[in-house]
Amino acid sequence: MSPNSVCKLSPLLIEPAVRAALLEDLGRAGDLTSDSVIPADIRAKVAIVARRPGRVAGLDLAFTAFRLLDPNAEIEVLLDDGEAVRTGQTVAKVTGAAREILTAERVALNYLCHLSGIASETSRIVEAVAAYKTKIACTRKTTPGQRAFEKYAVRVGGGVNHRFGLDDGILIKDNHIAIAGGIATAVKRAQESAGHMMKVEVEVDTLAQLHEALACRVDAVLLDNMDTDTLEEAVRVIDGRAIAEASGGITIENAPAVAASGVDLISIGWLTHSAPILDFGLDFLGAPAA
Repeated sequence: MSPNSVCKLSPLLIEPAVRAALLEDLGRAGDLTSDSVIPADIRAKVAIVARRPGRVAGLDLAFTAFRLLDPNAEIEVLLDDGEAVRTGQTVAKVTGAAREILTAERVALNYLCHLSGIASETSRIVEAVAAYKTKIACTRKTTPGQRAFEKYAVRVGGGVNHRFGLDDGILIKDNHIAIAGGIATAVKRAQESAGHMMKVEVEVDTLAQLHEALACRVDAVLLDNMDTDTLEEAVRVIDGRAIAEASGGITIENAPAVAASGVDLISIGWLTHSAPILDFGLDFLGAPAA
């Protein structure tokens, strides 16, 4: 993915979140270790180094952590979000007050490691289905308070975003159907209340439910936990009348077979809730030249 193909996150989103993370870490007494061990006038130069290969995401959050504590920190950016990184490669160098660098280190790396892990796993599965038209999407299974950042990391990895919240799309799931009294009733009520810009999607578990949903002229169907043979039949039945989304039990190993069924989207919750981190470390380079 080109690092310039994904819009950067707004500083208005980043700054409050990073500030809150720093406050959580600093507590009531501040960084007792750095403040007692490092003289206040010491400056340092450090490198942010990848411990294993992957795709970078979250640099702006990491840099914000350093700059909130030391507004005069100098940052040399060597790689951008969206770029591939090798083991041992330096993505950026930071020069500034040593105490503040050490205090910001964990918050900066927490964001960078977590978001780069999401971007890296997304990139792997996007590459696995590259031979097909299918797009890889995330879900609302995100860390509370971090959704905008985690969904950004999915985009950095080449994926697309599903709903950001309950307020930007109608997705009628099994419990909605059960409580409403059926697919037809639930869809009719949704379509009557939806504005002209709003799509209506229905989750279906069987081909019978799919036929019922299509009869209601829904915009999209979520084909939940179907095997590949059933998915192929579902795509044939849909025949372009609605967006076909597969979800449930998708791994990097079976994603190509799911994509081969012809679905438009594969949505994956673990991209945001369980992706392993991409490890980065902070390496001391010495005192900067006067």
